[in-house]
Amino acid sequence: MTPIAPLITGFLRDYLPNQRGFSPHSCDAYARSFTLLLTFVSTRLRVRPAQLMLEQIDADMVIAFLTNIERERGNSASTRNLRLAAIKTFMRYVELKYPRALEQIAQIRAIPGKRHEQKLVQHLTLIEIRAVLDAPDLKTRAGIRDRAMLHLCFAGGLRVSELVGVRLEDVVLHPTPSVTVLGKGRRERCLPLWKDTARDIRAWLAVRGTPPTPELFTNAQGRTMTRADFEYVLEKHAASAASQCPTLSDRLITPHLLRHSCAVTMLQATRDIRKVALWLGHADIRTTEVYLRIDPSEKLEAIEAVLPPSLRRGRFKAPDALIASLMAHRGA
Repeated sequence: MTPIAPLITGFLRDYLPNQRGFSPHSCDAYARSFTLLLTFVSTRLRVRPAQLMLEQIDADMVIAFLTNIERERGNSASTRNLRLAAIKTFMRYVELKYPRALEQIAQIRAIPGKRHEQKLVQHLTLIEIRAVLDAPDLKTRAGIRDRAMLHLCFAGGLRVSELVGVRLEDVVLHPTPSVTVLGKGRRERCLPLWKDTARDIRAWLAVRGTPPTPELFTNAQGRTMTRADFEYVLEKHAASAASQCPTLSDRLITPHLLRHSCAVTMLQATRDIRKVALWLGHADIRTTEVYLRIDPSEKLEAIEAVLPPSLRRGRFKAPDALIASLMAHRGA
């Protein structure tokens, strides 16, 4: 029997953050999935979580867990699939350490995801984006910083972890403005900057000062901006922008919404899903294809490129009114 506690610890503390390059936010999401799984299994087997064995978490147990979170916790099919994906990732980690568990792991990895309705990805229009970017007060130091953060987040299509992780040395303003971003899986990508984005970053550097932190953006205390800090900044300015742009009212404006908006803007400009995938740092282009469903220009282009079938034509002849009334009377 193989204790599962050391495996879970190594998976969450070393494999995900150090070997796979997962962000702390992603690691927390995985930890949440295993908290639910281990709580369910320990209750079902009447064993403390720390005493659970790998062999006790087989395919039948995983299926029972997935059924439980749907029925008892009311989780959606998409949430259920996320929990299953976390378990499968863990099992891929385990199979390299304990080959004798390959059959058990193969059965778990064969559990299918559940089909569910896929909603269109939400995004902001350019008018709405402009309203959000214009919301900060550029007469204040905080406003200059906020404009630069919001502009870079949108223009680069950055994840929050990528945005707050940008260092001073990652930004090049001469001769061609660009920023180097460390994305998921510790994959770097270099993005050219729009002139207006570079101008906003220059304005922030002029008032940033020399705090000890190496990151580009700092809070009022001179420390590195956190995910929560930026979410607060965005929420504040989105609320202010709603007074100038009514379509923003009652909408939840998140950092990832800016990323989606960048993706849609890039797709409409380039008509090339591969360029969008490279810009966003997607490892698999299938992840990027979700944006094809919300860009009508792609669908119109497809319609125009297809030769419609040649159909037989005819002319409709209206029936004589008198005959029609007699036929109706006879039918009655």
